Amino acid sequence: MPRPIQATIHPSALASNLALARAAAPGARVWAVVKADGYGHGLLRAAAAFEQADGLALLEFDRAAILRERYPARPILMLEGPFEPVDARQAVRERLDLAVHSAVQLDWIEAASREAGTAPATIWLKLDSGMHRLGFDAEGIEVARRRLDVFANPPPVGLMSHFANADRPGGIESALARIQAVRRGGTEPCSLANSAAVLASPVAHGDWIRPGIMLYGGSPFDARGAAELGLRAGMTLASELIAVRHIEAGESVGYGATFTAPAPMRIGTVACGYADGYPRHAPTGTPVLVGGVRTQLLGRVSMDMLSVDLEPDPRARIGTAVELWGDALPIDEVAAAAGTIGYELMCALAPRVPVRLADTAAGRGRG
Repeated sequence: MPRPIQATIHPSALASNLALARAAAPGARVWAVVKADGYGHGLLRAAAAFEQADGLALLEFDRAAILRERYPARPILMLEGPFEPVDARQAVRERLDLAVHSAVQLDWIEAASREAGTAPATIWLKLDSGMHRLGFDAEGIEVARRRLDVFANPPPVGLMSHFANADRPGGIESALARIQAVRRGGTEPCSLANSAAVLASPVAHGDWIRPGIMLYGGSPFDARGAAELGLRAGMTLASELIAVRHIEAGESVGYGATFTAPAPMRIGTVACGYADGYPRHAPTGTPVLVGGVRTQLLGRVSMDMLSVDLEPDPRARIGTAVELWGDALPIDEVAAAAGTIGYELMCALAPRVPVRLADTAAGRGRG
């Protein structure tokens, strides 16, 4: 028998979340962000679920080659641009859109375009509007535009930026002012809005939105849950109880004896641990569903197992289903209890965990 742990991907939920993003920004086209293996959901699974998106966005060039082979004509945006000259040559060859944040990248693109006699699909000049990770300042944007204007094969050019605080009230105001100061009118497209800005800041929607976490059913806001936003969980991580036992008051559970029973109690062992992607730092009290009943994690998470309190569900026995996160137990709630965010839990799903599609019996593996 296989070990009783499985991740289920819900394509209909992913498609529903995409539709919600589009409805929130009806005048904009949509880049569906599928970086980090589709936020742990599987690159090709996510891409197929986002069939109605106008384009796909990621940053891994080897994965972009897979998408280009599968989708010969679909717009594909490389969110961090080329990392070396070979990436620029691939972008020209495969007609990829490129975010560009440095003069060195422009050097590579110019050389690749000259060699091939053509150019990438579109160059998106990235403005640093306040996050200070990647991007040109205002003067750098103008210099880059002038360089692109004299390329032998000048590509279309757009303006891109990324908000550091779109999840906070008033968080985009200073960034938007910087963007508006350098934005060209006319036909230059603009792409600014991440998930938080899509949902909270219509003024930032521009021509192309770039939703990420919301597509997978995670909330971009601390104080507003996914269900409140109308989002559906794209992934369920589930397992079973593999042991049930009674312990007495004063007995401890797990490595380091970090939990001690205050009274006699019934506990269960679940076939899931940090080697499966469950956060080792999740503390006692992290929510878990056992047989559909809400209970809590007890003690320290092990590599392959974790312990749960069975006092709320006297019917629980070996083989009872356990949901670690999913539609009934939001991943953001589990992440918050563990002091992290849902993005990390999605992306940390381990390769050893079998994956299936909710809409089909197939789907094993990490494609």
